Amino acid sequence: MNPRLRSLLLAAALAVGLVFGFAPSLTTAPRAEAAVSLTPGAKDVIVHLFQWPWSSVASECTNVLGPKGFGGVQVSPPQEHVVLPGQNFPWWQDYQPVSYQLVSRRGNGASFASMVQACHNAGVKVYVDAVVNHMAGGASTGPGSAGSTYTHYSYPAVPYGNDDFHHCGRNGNDDIRSWTDRWEVQNCELLDLADLKTESAYVRGKLTGYLNDLRSLGVDGFRVDAAKHMPVGDLQAILGGVSGSPYVYHEVIEGGPGEISPTEYTGIGDVTEFRYGDVVGNAFRDGNLANLNNLANSMLLASGNAVAFIDNHDTQRNGRARLTYQDGSTYALAEAFMLAWPYGVPQVMSSFAFTNSDQGPPADSGGATTAVSCGNGWVCEHRWRTTANMVGFRNTVAGTGVSNWWSNGSNQIAFGRNGKGYVVFNRDGGPLSRSFQTSLPAGTYCDVANGDVNGTTCTGAAYTVDASGQFTATVPAGAMLALHIGAQVSGGAGGCTTVTATFAVDAQTVWGENIFVVGNRPELGNWNTNNGVALSAATYPIWRGSVALPHDVTFEYKYIKKNESGYVIWESGTNRIASTTGSCTVTFNDVWRS
Repeated sequence: MNPRLRSLLLAAALAVGLVFGFAPSLTTAPRAEAAVSLTPGAKDVIVHLFQWPWSSVASECTNVLGPKGFGGVQVSPPQEHVVLPGQNFPWWQDYQPVSYQLVSRRGNGASFASMVQACHNAGVKVYVDAVVNHMAGGASTGPGSAGSTYTHYSYPAVPYGNDDFHHCGRNGNDDIRSWTDRWEVQNCELLDLADLKTESAYVRGKLTGYLNDLRSLGVDGFRVDAAKHMPVGDLQAILGGVSGSPYVYHEVIEGGPGEISPTEYTGIGDVTEFRYGDVVGNAFRDGNLANLNNLANSMLLASGNAVAFIDNHDTQRNGRARLTYQDGSTYALAEAFMLAWPYGVPQVMSSFAFTNSDQGPPADSGGATTAVSCGNGWVCEHRWRTTANMVGFRNTVAGTGVSNWWSNGSNQIAFGRNGKGYVVFNRDGGPLSRSFQTSLPAGTYCDVANGDVNGTTCTGAAYTVDASGQFTATVPAGAMLALHIGAQVSGGAGGCTTVTATFAVDAQTVWGENIFVVGNRPELGNWNTNNGVALSAATYPIWRGSVALPHDVTFEYKYIKKNESGYVIWESGTNRIASTTGSCTVTFNDVWRS
């Protein structure tokens, strides 16, 4: 829908909720008899290729989505829509239907059908963003994207006439004024968008016909736009006539006390859980991760009813999203967590870059969307390794619960997925070095968050889990690692046999003192202070030096100060423990322990 309209409505509704504070609830409506599937299938990750043209979606399914294991792709509304050159073809023009002909700025019916077939050939399902609550707004003029003429309450290409719309008559201009008045929310207009009379058998027939046309082309399901503005019974009737059992999920934005609740719609499909992006986005943005093991208790919807997301095309633009692609690696970590944690059906976002909330996608002079070229106006964050490779992680660990939870009480967490996977997230300001306890079987695993499996090796770091389920790793600040049983390898970084280990310690010294590292390896002097590795003070107070160590070994070490007369001062504390399992180079960043 029009973002100006949607932004105002979201802000008003969400402000009420934030002020009054919703009490978490897992209450759901009884499952009604519906012609819908209650799950998207074994591979459940959905990517929203927002505003992508059909030919580019087809290519992406073939070359990226299928090979990476994405289960489905959500595409933008395919029906004829208004065309607004005077407003530089804003993205929201697509959410103002003119007819149900499959001609949009992204392509025609033939290219749409070809896209669906290409995605199916790649094992990827196609979900359409279905706009069935309303038609165009009264301010929109001119022919639609298929050339159809229309006025506010007359759409000859459908056809719809004046009697096929609600005219609530309460507010002079038929707009919704009270969000706690159920009748108004579902019978008045979203700021001038012509509100369809969905209780009418004729209107229901037209909407069911549109959805069936899409089903006949192979479409696997629908995201129902603005579902909150239609009674559950109306949607049940519309969906009840749709062929087969499509997967359906409803956009229902949670409001304040007295407003229509998302839980009312769980009987006719899954429902968007807007709390998810708030809770997880806040945790990663502010670096407070320790409470995420209680995530389900913070949600309104039960996991089996929810579609989870960090951001979507609306929240990116209306200020609701806690994180977006513009937050870079922090956003990437939040997306990766969503794919690692067992809650809901995860939906990841793939954006085009924008500088104002109305801006449309890259287009030619006539407003037709141009082919996607990642990095040239298109963000393509679904291709980021921490998202793309975590889809495979999710598919591998499907059906398992959380095990081996660990946190430092604030901004570092790690957890397993019952013997099939293990992840570590570090939102601290420094590296996280420790031995992690997993329930993974013994073996060497590619860190898929930072490398790709290449045959029997890993292009990045690999870690060896011992017979007791433990491995040792150093995870840099603002980073993560992810292991799963589908990514076992023989070694990291091409299977190197030696690793260049760099020791860097922040240590204050007096004139004549030098810093050495010693340890339980021959290369580190076997604890003999006369044979330790000398570190350089060239970047004082950071003392730095490198030594070649065997690949895939765990060792102990400490730093010492030694003056010109040979007097030795050991740093305090227990021996440090580290590992060379991973890439062919590794750096240990430490601080001298007094």
